[in-house]
Amino acid sequence: MKSFKNHLSLVIALVSILFTIQVFTVVDRSINAYKDKLTKNYSLVIVSQNKLLPKELKAKVSTIADVIELSPESVIKKLNTKISKNNIELLKATLPRFYKLKLAIYPSPDEIQKIRKKLLKIKSITKVESFSATHDTIYNLLLLFKTVISVLAFAILIVTVLLIFKELRIWQFKHNERMNIMSLFGAPTWLRSAVLFRLAIVDALIASVLNFGIFSYIASSSWVSQQLHTIGIHIVVFDKVNDFLSGLAISVTLSILLAAFIVLGHKEEV
Repeated sequence: MKSFKNHLSLVIALVSILFTIQVFTVVDRSINAYKDKLTKNYSLVIVSQNKLLPKELKAKVSTIADVIELSPESVIKKLNTKISKNNIELLKATLPRFYKLKLAIYPSPDEIQKIRKKLLKIKSITKVESFSATHDTIYNLLLLFKTVISVLAFAILIVTVLLIFKELRIWQFKHNERMNIMSLFGAPTWLRSAVLFRLAIVDALIASVLNFGIFSYIASSSWVSQQLHTIGIHIVVFDKVNDFLSGLAISVTLSILLAAFIVLGHKEEV
């Protein structure tokens, strides 16, 4: 029972760290997926006096993915449906050309301003509509959400790492006498601290397996799938190979490093 309690505190702390990291990963994937969705729906509209070639526009702005020329017919029909065919053709000839530009990325407000300036340098372009008011609001909300999650994750990680360090320090005090006796018999540092490192590694393995079970369940939850479907994105909530191995590597490395710091800072009693 006592041994179980020794393991429990460290395992819970490690699970907290892995859980926080995985939640941050899921949020980051969700934001990136939502950005991809916004990129597909977002476009700039430019007005030009002359016909523009896609090559010309892409030479100026490398992030342009597609150039679509908008037909003036729909605009003319909305103005007046009683216009004669001859006048319609004449109006078509005098109207400027409208183009919709699709981008390969979801740009920041600063990037949009740079794109506008580059496009306006083309002499025939008279106006660039970027719909900046709506775009900037969405972009800033995504940025704020990611920043808040990052700050919370960092705070939780710092507190949990300190708890793990304290737990290993307490465990060391419990075995201080045994380590000093082994030191008197000439046992090397790694042998005296072998049990501490074993505890750290075993608990890291247990925490990784628990985290695997928790997120496997969350990933298969219909509620999670429904929430992702509601906002129109599809992401991998938990990759059973890559995410598990990443979590295992983080937990083992962190446990060993903290154990090593404790061993190096240990002062033997004379």
